[in-house]
Amino acid sequence: MLTLAHVSDIHIDGSPRSIERTRAVMRHLESLPGPLDAVIVTGDIADHGSVEEYETARELLASRYPTVVCPGNHDARPAFRKVLLDQDGDGPVNQVLRLDGLTVALCDSSIPGRPEGILEDETIAWLETVLAESAGTPVIVGMHHPAVALGIPYVDTIGLRSPERLEEVLRRHPQVVAVLAGHAHTPASTTFAGLPLVVAPGVISTALLPQEFASPDPRDFELPPQIAVHHFEDGRLTTHMRPVL
Repeated sequence: MLTLAHVSDIHIDGSPRSIERTRAVMRHLESLPGPLDAVIVTGDIADHGSVEEYETARELLASRYPTVVCPGNHDARPAFRKVLLDQDGDGPVNQVLRLDGLTVALCDSSIPGRPEGILEDETIAWLETVLAESAGTPVIVGMHHPAVALGIPYVDTIGLRSPERLEEVLRRHPQVVAVLAGHAHTPASTTFAGLPLVVAPGVISTALLPQEFASPDPRDFELPPQIAVHHFEDGRLTTHMRPVL
């Protein structure tokens, strides 16, 4: 069995609050008495995309476990790539993590300067290559933007555009076992392309369902940060959601 910690939407903005919530999550993961095979972070690392925010995030996300990170709509590709990956360039930041018996392919669904997402041609081609190279090995595909509506209007209006392009790729590769996402700041599970789609909760805040709020702001900043923990065994993904108190 492989165990993956799934963290999303830390939104480092220089404030003590964002730093402490992220630090609490990473301290929790580092202190787990049981085995953990990798940490997956699905975007919105920085809140404004500044170099200083990424420098703070780099420190906070440092882990003894293999870690793979993709951008979200609040991230800026050049600074993200330079500080977190020590690379240059402003193209899509696609990352792959190969574990013993499982490949994790994180796609960059961000659109510079826009809140909604899309998988650019370069990313689709990259994903096709990764999946072809991983034939016979189970693959989890992740990105920031969920590919389907979640029933939260203000999130759904800035979801993944043209999800059918992703669906076509996934249906051609039966070794894909699940899709992971962030962006929504709420734990959610649904299906996409005949696969489980699991959305990690947010670290910085929790999005509320339409039935849960009456004020103009549909976010709760008082609830604790949350993470998802995925167990992968015998071709099946089982997910547990955990608050970090």
